[in-house]
Amino acid sequence: MVNTFPKILPSFSSLVFIIMFLTVAVAVTTSAKHDSFSHELLFSTELGISQQDEKLTHLHFFFHDIVSGTNQTAVRVAAAPSSETSPTGFGSVVMMDDPLTETADRSSKIVGRAQGMYGSASQSELGLLMVMSFAFTEGEYNGSSLSVLGRNTVESAVREMPIVGGSGVFRFCRGYAQAKTHSIDEMVAVVEYDVYVFHY
Repeated sequence: MVNTFPKILPSFSSLVFIIMFLTVAVAVTTSAKHDSFSHELLFSTELGISQQDEKLTHLHFFFHDIVSGTNQTAVRVAAAPSSETSPTGFGSVVMMDDPLTETADRSSKIVGRAQGMYGSASQSELGLLMVMSFAFTEGEYNGSSLSVLGRNTVESAVREMPIVGGSGVFRFCRGYAQAKTHSIDEMVAVVEYDVYVFHY
């Protein structure tokens, strides 16, 4: 017997294809809403922050940059061919994991680490570009950090560098760091830091 019923319904395989196509299209549309750029205006109170909660903190510690010896904490990782003949070492880059201590004595209590890098960025003076985090390990600041990005003219009596951000108790912070060379020899530079930050 010949089937005279008109073929207006799609076949089973066509139905499966259509369902799969629609499922993928919906998934792509939904994920695009979550994976694409978005923005919204938030008030600080929505994050539990009030302008009245802002405080200014002063931190004081010593930085030990040990460039040679058995306990070396700063290692040159890159240099230009001309860095060796440059009077300022222009183009050389050093990675560091320097201890931060309570006093200038290297054996005093460690309160954190200065982790990051510095590079010789001046051809005319000893001027470093500092990119580092002060990662604190003691007291109420344990697990929190401050980020420094700035110019350090090493031979100046006092150098000032911006604090560009932080984590932990220093979220949303802003401020500056002042560095003063305490002592320097061919193995170790000890630098005194006074850091002032506004945070919540």
